[in-house]
Amino acid sequence: MTVKAFLPLRVALLGSGRVASQLGPALVAAGHCVPFVWSRSEASAKAAAAATPGALPLSGPVTGMPAADVYLLAVPDAAVATLLGTFPWPAGALVAHMAGALPLAVFAQQPLVRGGVFYPLQTFSPGRAIHWPSVPLCLEAADEAGLATLQALAGSLSEHLYFLSSEQRLRLHVAAVFANNFTNHLLGIADALLHEAGLPPALLAPLVRETVDKALANPPFAVQTGPAVRRDAPTLQAHESVLAGHPAWQALYAQLTASIQAQL
Repeated sequence: MTVKAFLPLRVALLGSGRVASQLGPALVAAGHCVPFVWSRSEASAKAAAAATPGALPLSGPVTGMPAADVYLLAVPDAAVATLLGTFPWPAGALVAHMAGALPLAVFAQQPLVRGGVFYPLQTFSPGRAIHWPSVPLCLEAADEAGLATLQALAGSLSEHLYFLSSEQRLRLHVAAVFANNFTNHLLGIADALLHEAGLPPALLAPLVRETVDKALANPPFAVQTGPAVRRDAPTLQAHESVLAGHPAWQALYAQLTASIQAQL
């Protein structure tokens, strides 16, 4: 696809959470104009706008939508459909949500809106800066012109652009939950077990780094190690006895052991 030279863009942000708070400054740093940041609460809108040079804070009900080339919905998935039906969008406005699991079809009930998807495949947490050039940006749009605009916007932030269908993006999102959210939860359990034993979390750091590096360099199932792979019943039983005081973790241990052995 040939991208038209229409940069910089006016990019409105609707939302003031973890994604918007990092995306706003990044857009400005890339040379774009963020005319406003909207949030349900006035305090949140002001805080987000203060972190985004040149942006005005908007909050609550909006009677007249300021002009922009792209409106990005950086809000929870469950809020997207409601906001689409609430705001007085200019006719032909390019509105893109930033959700992994929502299909492009969420825009079907808004015929005056040109729908799109601008999904950053990354985890966002307070106090941790995101290196946008390395973030995969997954794009989809209802029309070619809209997709070209999103491609130009994405290309100004990241070196990794992907054009995915809604079904592909949903499957990617499921994979990301396993790779990120579930992995982080398991690390949380490991941290709690170390704390109970009076051991420092740093003990696991080299192991975790090598595990991730190895899994990224090889098919993960092919490099699986541990007592489940060895079918080491005495060790597995000893581990489950240690977890007797945490029945939910004990059950999870057994389920993961079974899942590993099912892949052998």
